[in-house]
Amino acid sequence: MKDFLSDLEFLSGEPLLKTIIKSKMFNINRVCLETGFEIEPHPEPYAVFFLVLEGSGIFTSEAGEVTLEKNGFVFIKADEIRGIKTLENLVFLAVQDGH
Repeated sequence: MKDFLSDLEFLSGEPLLKTIIKSKMFNINRVCLETGFEIEPHPEPYAVFFLVLEGSGIFTSEAGEVTLEKNGFVFIKADEIRGIKTLENLVFLAVQDGH
């Protein structure tokens, strides 16, 4: 067990992903994105649950855009579009199904 926020790093122009758990059924990753970083909306073959730990950002899905801050979350189904634009340094957990 470890504090999820103890060793945060933000890289200029790219996400920093740290795998917490990887299994056949699901993967849990901690992701750090710097202020102003954007992942353009795109489809992925797996479902994902995003939980914001720090910061804020705009999360896009087929349902539209939602601004999430600490403790905010969104679930996006497999094959749906997803995108993220940070409003400030953003740290979140991404729980992916094992597809």
